[in-house]
Amino acid sequence: MNFLAHLHLADNSKTSLAANLAGDFAKGSIERFPKHLQQGIWLHRQIDQLTDTHELTKELESKFPKQLKRAAPILIDLAFDHVLAKYWDEYHNVSLKDFALKAYDAIDNCEGLPEQLQSLAPRIRSENWLVAYKNRDGLNQTIESVAKRVSKPEIFEGATAAVKTLDTEIEIAFRTFYPQLMAYSRIWTRNTPTEYL
Repeated sequence: MNFLAHLHLADNSKTSLAANLAGDFAKGSIERFPKHLQQGIWLHRQIDQLTDTHELTKELESKFPKQLKRAAPILIDLAFDHVLAKYWDEYHNVSLKDFALKAYDAIDNCEGLPEQLQSLAPRIRSENWLVAYKNRDGLNQTIESVAKRVSKPEIFEGATAAVKTLDTEIEIAFRTFYPQLMAYSRIWTRNTPTEYL
């Protein structure tokens, strides 16, 4: 799952939006981070672990061309955000536009975020990343942006075309898997280790 899904799952589980997003940038032991971020980082890691190992996502990965094998898990995360944005009204009672503003405010008002997230936050808001996921151009721009940030951008060669080709398979996998993830995120929240509360 990428930014939008992690923020939605944080809201769904009534945990900190900013802390859950921080999980993407929080390396090393959770104890290194301020107390108000620890539960969100822990929850983020549970979500990523299940997503990365679930049979539905593994099966979807296998449908990508061989040259995209290394990029496939990242592309699935980005494409899942696109599907969530596209069908947002089925998953949340607040509009995507209003939810995005709430998320941007939560990030801006949270202290102690990892430096990389702090430096990225103004762009996330100014370019309205969460709403941009909704259309194909926004998804393609995100894929291209991620490709530029990795050490071997060639692993993304042909990525946008492959994602478009697999649209139906991606949507089916998301719609099957995501409700399970929403339920798990609420269970994990109730079972957060006490040291992270």
